[in-house]
Amino acid sequence: MAVSYKDYYKLLGVDKTAKPEQISKSFKKLARKYHPDLNPGDKKAEEKFKEINEAYEVLKDPEKRKLYDQLGPDWEKYQQGGGPGPQGGAHFNFNGQDMGGGDFSDFFETLFGNRGGGFGGDAFGGFEARQQGPRRGRDVEAELPLTLSEIVAGGKRKVTLQMPEGPKILEVNVPAGVKDGAKLRLSGQGDPSPNGGQPGDLFLIIRYLPDKQFKVEGDNLQSEFWISPWEAVLGAKVPVKTLEGEVELNVPAGTSSGRKFRLKGKGMGSSKSRGDLFVKAMIKVPSQPGAAEKELWEKLAETSTFNARA
Repeated sequence: MAVSYKDYYKLLGVDKTAKPEQISKSFKKLARKYHPDLNPGDKKAEEKFKEINEAYEVLKDPEKRKLYDQLGPDWEKYQQGGGPGPQGGAHFNFNGQDMGGGDFSDFFETLFGNRGGGFGGDAFGGFEARQQGPRRGRDVEAELPLTLSEIVAGGKRKVTLQMPEGPKILEVNVPAGVKDGAKLRLSGQGDPSPNGGQPGDLFLIIRYLPDKQFKVEGDNLQSEFWISPWEAVLGAKVPVKTLEGEVELNVPAGTSSGRKFRLKGKGMGSSKSRGDLFVKAMIKVPSQPGAAEKELWEKLAETSTFNARA
């Protein structure tokens, strides 16, 4: 069966001259977009997620990328197994690192895993064929999207991962206040060994889900709350939302729109060193006042000496 060439640069939306940080940035953006947890039941998104993971697996590794770049222009020459190297039960390694295994395409396995023909000897400088022995399974990375409330609370969370052998449900202990981008290591929960060795590890990358109410700035949070004109003038006690629920805030008389209040220890971070929540007062006026209300506003306008533009 013919093996189709895969353009890994095109899959990640980068140029062949892209630097590692550009490749990483593009991969993270696409991984968030097509992650199965954020696209439940979407087979196209799942397949796209697998493709960009495969592309990143190659382009993030300098040696794999070098081999891919060298081979790419001459792919047709090697497609039918015409490249040098032994056929059969050998597996290829580079600097002791297994290049095969995992839920990857035939194209990937042909380049790095000796499926359907492969490359041995010293064809690309340093490749070495050896008979397979027990090999450790491949480490796997997956994103763990959590709400800000879940991050602050911490504790155990159930995670469903789409693995080659089927869905896997794991219970993960999330440290309270864990940082966005932090990695949680689950030993032995990665890909199984293809021939009786130890399984790889699973690394869960923490991702903060967007929140409509709160904006994250380091360990601090920014938010807004609404007050009426008379509450702003006369002062009032009003409810304000936090990640743990509502609290009562004392708004002093004469509060202008845009004034900020600090709620200490209501931001992000662990229980011992949490940031603060800064809430901004926003004055809301009635869009369609009744006749009696309108009369009072008119009377106020006539009697008040206040000039907002002074």
